[in-house]
Amino acid sequence: MAALQRSTLFETLQQHDRDSTAIVHSLSGRSFTYGSLLHDVAAAKKRLLEHTKRDEATIVGERVAFLIENSYDYVVTLLSVLASNAIAVPLAPSFPPSELRYILNHSEALTLLSSAKYGSLASEVLQDGLDKPVMSTQVEKILENTQSGQVELVGDSYTAEGGMMLYTSGTTARPKGVLLHQLVLIAQAKSLLQAWDYSKNDRLLHVLPLHHIHGTVNGLLAPLLAGSTVEMMFPFTPDAVWSRFAAPFLSTEGLDLPARDQTVQQHESASGLREQPGQPRQPPITLFTVVPTIWARLQQSFPSLPPDIQSAAKQAIQRQHLRLNISGSAALPTPTKKAWTDLSSGNVLLERFGMTEVGMALSCGLENSDRIDGAVGWPLPSVEARLVDSDTHEVISPAHALDVEIAADGAPERSGEIQLRGPTIFKGYWRNPEATAKEFTHDGWFKTGDIAVRRHVPGAGLGKSGEWAKGPAFFILGRKSADIIKTGGEKVSALEIEREMLSLPQVAECAVVGLPSETWGQKVAAVVVLSEEGKSAGKGGKAWGAMDMRRALKGRLVAYKIPQDLKVVEEIPRNAMGKVNKKELVGLVFGDGEKIRRRSVVVAEERVREKAGQKVNGDVNGHAK
Repeated sequence: MAALQRSTLFETLQQHDRDSTAIVHSLSGRSFTYGSLLHDVAAAKKRLLEHTKRDEATIVGERVAFLIENSYDYVVTLLSVLASNAIAVPLAPSFPPSELRYILNHSEALTLLSSAKYGSLASEVLQDGLDKPVMSTQVEKILENTQSGQVELVGDSYTAEGGMMLYTSGTTARPKGVLLHQLVLIAQAKSLLQAWDYSKNDRLLHVLPLHHIHGTVNGLLAPLLAGSTVEMMFPFTPDAVWSRFAAPFLSTEGLDLPARDQTVQQHESASGLREQPGQPRQPPITLFTVVPTIWARLQQSFPSLPPDIQSAAKQAIQRQHLRLNISGSAALPTPTKKAWTDLSSGNVLLERFGMTEVGMALSCGLENSDRIDGAVGWPLPSVEARLVDSDTHEVISPAHALDVEIAADGAPERSGEIQLRGPTIFKGYWRNPEATAKEFTHDGWFKTGDIAVRRHVPGAGLGKSGEWAKGPAFFILGRKSADIIKTGGEKVSALEIEREMLSLPQVAECAVVGLPSETWGQKVAAVVVLSEEGKSAGKGGKAWGAMDMRRALKGRLVAYKIPQDLKVVEEIPRNAMGKVNKKELVGLVFGDGEKIRRRSVVVAEERVREKAGQKVNGDVNGHAK
């Protein structure tokens, strides 16, 4: 076995109880202890050095890409790269070969590691189109827990140079490599440990992709640093998650097991449950962090569950068992949040704000009073946040950002771009100094591109969740480039309109966008997926339409915020984290920009002619009198 680079991460892992469970495969039930994890990481590091023909000195800083499913093998591979002072580049198996090839080329990867499951995909990626030869090898699956002696740590923690490189979604340009050094990753994880109270008693059910910051830091590194157990279940299916939640609370006493409801048995089989009459099968899940679309799908599937699984699952998701349920990576519709609160007997979803470049930056608090609808809370421990006016570039002081006392004087609240600073922030994009310089201010603040306001909320921000959660909370209005629509001189938040539309029973999904307008500069438009009710809620039993939308939103929104256009679609495309690429959506639904502009010109000209005609008629009628 090879020695591991000493760092806060590996020192902490070494201090955990060696017999405590680190990783569990939910479906198979295979589990691996912290003692086994460190042993397997050291063995994997040794194999990596042999495969790449590098030593402790020459592997430093090399990019190691890998295609491995969510599993113990993924965790071992990631940690072995960090322990080598190299840079881990996790790839998404869902990406087409061309995109994976782009990442290999851009990162200048030394090697591509793959599991047996993705061996053929790796071979296809390596066939052609590479700028330089890339080594490759297949990672052997680890099937058994290994116990061994103490693993050696070498060097000093401050010399740890390894890290991870994740790629942005590339909505406005080619994806950029975000280099997160190990010190940054640990700072991000420690911030969450303090704010969310991860502990060795937690059992996190992991259903997220691992090429995103949410799945990697929130769902893997933070719980491992705390000594928690991470239970892998991927890909996500609602039935499997509900069955796993329910498992510890399903009683089998006095039941004729072979004669049990066939549907119940199918649900148990889907989640790998084992029949153990008279005792809980598995420990309860205490922590679950996912995206809004998953929370919505869980709620949609709940009514179709067998009665005994429904009963057990409702018990499982109450706060005394599921101590923390988190939603992030996209805006959480208020109806989804309320429905989960009702279903779970008061277990309110916690919302937070983060991005690839910064990890988690803002969060609501653990106290229910600090879980505010539509808010993302306060800067997390060690994070500094400020708002900067997008037009004047003036830093908005906290007093001027508030809307309580000032609104009484008639002054509007002030919105600004969220800018961040602190040890959790990345240092720059991979070999892209121009992009890095563009996204940082001269005094070191990272420009997130997200627009927000700060508001005092009665009963919240009093420090009940910790000293970090005090004062006015941050409310995201949307992305500067995609969610802030400038129409007729007014700035409109697409997210605010989406929240209102999603509260309507006729709307299942919604995305609000800005379209070019000759008259208004931009006009508000909505793309919706109708609910079952919406499909026949229009006049005469027709599908709900634009006029129905305007009537429904009148009184909820001021006139200029109500969408002028409505397009009904079967599905709104989303990425793995539930986010909508609005630039692509506009082209897909409304056509290219030039087509929209020409249509806008025609409409504007028609309105001019209509007004001119009305004026002529008025003059004629007036003269006749």
